[in-house]
Order: sequence, then structure tokens, then C-alpha cells
Amino acid sequence: MPDEKSSPTGPHPGHEHHLCHLQNIGFLLKEWEGYKKLVKDPRYICRGCGRLAASDSSLCIPEKL
Repeated sequence: MPDEKSSPTGPHPGHEHHLCHLQNIGFLLKEWEGYKKLVKDPRYICRGCGRLAASDSSLCIPEKL
């Protein structure tokens, strides 16, 4: 599996849209309102990092709450 530095999509397809990646690139600080939309009324939790999100597509290993 390629690492995030060697692949534009990260360790798996869609990773560039996941909260852990967005946090690492400073999205939370730059786009506060956009970040809030991703986490408002969470329905999923990431089994990898524990972040909560409204959509499963925002997480690496989503599980419905």
C-alpha cells in the first residue's frame, strides 16, 4: 500500500477527503465553516482515529454510530 507522501490519493482511494487528512493539511484552521459541515450531526465514527462525521465518506474506516 503506498504511503501518503508518494501518492496524491494517500494510503487508499478517497483519503484526500477524509477528516484525518484534512486535519493534517490544516483544513480545520483554514476552512472552519467547511469543517463544521463535515462533522455536524455525526452519524459515523472512524475506527482508525475516532473522529466523528456526518458522512461515511469523510472517514477512513467508518462505522455507523
